[in-house]
Amino acid sequence: MITRALIEKIFEAASMQRWNDQIRPVELVELDKQAHKMIIAYVLGKFEEGQKGFDWIQIIEGGFFEFLQRLILTDLKPPIFHRIKKHPNHYRKLNEWIYLQLKPKITPLGREFCQRFRSHFLEPDENNLNQRILNAAHFYASRWEFNIIERANPGGFEIDEIRQDLDTKLEEYNDLKGISKLYLQTNIRNFVDLCGQLRFQYRWSHVPRTPKTSVLGHMLVVAILAYLFSGEIHACRKRSLNNYFTGLFHDLPEVLTRDIISPVKRSVSGLDKLIKQYESEQMKKVVYRLIPPKWHPEIKMFTEDEFKSVIILDKKIVVKKSEVINRLYNEDRYNPRDGEIIKAIDNLTAYLEAFLSINNGLKNDQLIEARDNISKRYTELEPRIGGIDFSALYADFKQ
Repeated sequence: MITRALIEKIFEAASMQRWNDQIRPVELVELDKQAHKMIIAYVLGKFEEGQKGFDWIQIIEGGFFEFLQRLILTDLKPPIFHRIKKHPNHYRKLNEWIYLQLKPKITPLGREFCQRFRSHFLEPDENNLNQRILNAAHFYASRWEFNIIERANPGGFEIDEIRQDLDTKLEEYNDLKGISKLYLQTNIRNFVDLCGQLRFQYRWSHVPRTPKTSVLGHMLVVAILAYLFSGEIHACRKRSLNNYFTGLFHDLPEVLTRDIISPVKRSVSGLDKLIKQYESEQMKKVVYRLIPPKWHPEIKMFTEDEFKSVIILDKKIVVKKSEVINRLYNEDRYNPRDGEIIKAIDNLTAYLEAFLSINNGLKNDQLIEARDNISKRYTELEPRIGGIDFSALYADFKQ
């Protein structure tokens, strides 16, 4: 069961500053870095699918475990962290301590989840393909950020040393097909860059609030919660993957249109459909030409009609309610995806963005109205969706 304590911990990453010992022309926070890392992991993983030992679930969960670890380590500088990792006994003790800090928040997710979390750090296998993908994605995302830092401070203290260190670490993963593609194919690199731009687009850009969250960071929060809620309803493997990656990519078209707030979309009859049509056209014009054609059906599923629950039946996409999927189609062969649950999570994150800002002392009429309206919807009008009791979670935040 997902709790308020875990969600609030996840949102702490929106306030965790990165590179705060360097000149930064833009704000760089941990939530955005982790989101970009998982998009890069998706790109790298697509080139390794079918290889022995490859497992999307291990990549998703490993990414989340490392995200939680980072939330506890906060400002520990990378050189110190990597030095600790070279001493297995010290690293083990550090991760035991991290687990103790997180235990109250992740225990409600179940004993097996906690065991997998501990095994990820206490029994690490750096040669495991899935771990290598995560490591490579981590260093590539850091190198991407460093490119920004370096331009602002080309002759700064440690700049040459940091560049050499990151490049050396990335070279260790040159055997991964996706890394060579990122270096050699402009289109793939541009796709990763395009996704990265979403960290500079802030949600609620017209409303002062704290902490600010980017579209990119928001996408990761939705993805994580979608995966965890999938576990609550015992979703099949493919359903869990589709829910996670729909969350991770559902707002990708906003890099082409910017974040258009719901009141604007609803202000004129038919405007919402027109915006969707424009997004689809721009995705074809800009995004799909950057990625291999065989990825197109997946990305289309993740970004178009993302809030509809669907299955594949007789090779056709068929809309089905999540409750129906629970009863009849919760199998990999139907390739199910819970758009209704994704929509509820999308609204839950909007509620939390308003709720946390108000609790942090920065409030206004728009935030209060959003908080109250969303809460009312999921406590009175739609308390349960797809077998998930959202009303209980909202009640937890009202305590």
